Amino acid sequence: MSDPLAEVIAMLKLRSVLTKTVTGAGRWRVSRSDEGLSFYCAVLEGSCRLEIEKHEPLTLHAGDFILLPAAYHFSLTSLTPPAAQTINTPPIEVADRHFRVGDPLAAPEMLALVGHCVSDSSDSGLLVSLLPEFVCVRDEKRLALLMGLLKDETQAQRAGKAFILARVTELLFIEAIRSGNALITPGLIRGLEDPRIAQAIRLIHQDPARRWTVKALANGCALSRSTLFERFTEMIGITPMSYLLAWRMALAKQMLCHTGITIAAVAERIGYGSASAFSVAFTRYVGTSPGKYAQHCAARPGDNDANPENYYR
Repeated sequence: MSDPLAEVIAMLKLRSVLTKTVTGAGRWRVSRSDEGLSFYCAVLEGSCRLEIEKHEPLTLHAGDFILLPAAYHFSLTSLTPPAAQTINTPPIEVADRHFRVGDPLAAPEMLALVGHCVSDSSDSGLLVSLLPEFVCVRDEKRLALLMGLLKDETQAQRAGKAFILARVTELLFIEAIRSGNALITPGLIRGLEDPRIAQAIRLIHQDPARRWTVKALANGCALSRSTLFERFTEMIGITPMSYLLAWRMALAKQMLCHTGITIAAVAERIGYGSASAFSVAFTRYVGTSPGKYAQHCAARPGDNDANPENYYR
C-alpha cells in the first residue's frame, strides 16, 4: 500500500548540514528569518521559549522537540526574553560546534541541540508546503533515541557518516511529524488524519498515471463528489485535481533530473497521452520546457547547496 507521507519525505532528499549545541543563561533572544532550510531544536536541559510569527509563544522544556520544515521568521529566547523584540543576542562559540547565548558568566539554564538540513529535491517548495508549518513533540522516547544518534554521529568521524546523517534526519522528520502534537494547518498531514481523504491521497500516489477525476476518486473512497471536493480542499489546502497535478509534476521533475529517460516515457508514466501534451502542461506549471529542465539538472547536479555553517554567528 502506498505511504504518501514517506514518499514525500523521501523525495525531499534531506541532507543534514548543521548540528550544534547551545547553552543559554540570563535574558537572550536569537531571531532568524531564513527560508528554504528545515530547523529543529531538541531541548536537552532546562527551558526556553519559541516565538513564531503569527503564533502564540511556546514554552519548551527538557525532552521537547521542535521541527520547522521550512524555517521562516522565528526566535528562540530565554523564558523571560529581553524587553525589546528587536534585541538579537550574538551567540559566542566557546568550543567546536558549541555556542553560548546570554550572560557568559552565569551558570547555564538551558542546553539544546539545534540543527538545519536542506532539501536536494528539485521541487522542495511543493513538498514542504504539504507539511505542517511546525511540529512540537513532547516526551517521545523514540525521538530522543534518534536525536542521541544524530548527536553522536555528528561528533564522531566514522566511515559512512554522511549516509547515516541523511537517513537519521529523514527518520527524524517522519517520526516527529507522525507522533507530534502538530499545530494543524491545511496540508498532507491533516488530510492523512481523515480515513476517506487519506484513501484519496493514496489512490493518487498508487496510480498517478490513471485518468483520475474527482468522481473517480470519490468512488474510490466512498464519498460523494461534492463532499470529497470540499473536505479534500479544506484539509489539504488545494483541490484534488490540483494535488494530482502537483504530484505528477513532482514525479516528472524527479525523473527528468535523475533517471535519464525520454520525455515521452515520463509523459506516459504520469498519465499524459503524448509527449507534446506533457510538455505543454509541464511548461505551464514549471515555467520551462521538460528538455530545458533536464539540461539544467544535468548542468547543476547539486541543487539547493545551502550551507548555513555560520547560522549562530
